[in-house]
Amino acid sequence: MIALIQRVSSASVTVNEQVIGEIEQGLLVFLAVQPEDTPAKAKRLAERVAGYRVFNDENGKMNLNVKQIEGDILVVSQFTLAADTTSGMRPSFTSAAKPEFSDNLYQYFCQQLREQGFNVPTGQFAADMKVQLLNDGPVTFTLTI
Repeated sequence: MIALIQRVSSASVTVNEQVIGEIEQGLLVFLAVQPEDTPAKAKRLAERVAGYRVFNDENGKMNLNVKQIEGDILVVSQFTLAADTTSGMRPSFTSAAKPEFSDNLYQYFCQQLREQGFNVPTGQFAADMKVQLLNDGPVTFTLTI
């Protein structure tokens, strides 16, 4: 399971010209599911995302997590993060999980964040989405489980 997290001042996701999810300050998470992923891995990754300290404290150090700044978490499925790009000029997606399996773990991951008390708007799984964000920093990290 791969999560690309970005510290944002704001972010939104649009499907068919309609905004379906948006946040102000918080994290934008692009999530990819791989065939070997499990609910236990999804739960652990949700804990890592929620606890990852990427927001500045009063001294300008990245010591605060998204809960401490009372931020939200926008989660967008993005199977392309699981692409194999090691050879050729076209990515291979054989390392991404099948859609039904991925959607189930994607929903489970989001539920794990909600159970921690977060507002978690989402994209629409397998839709053509337009994502807008104002990356704060820029601060971007890849978390894997």
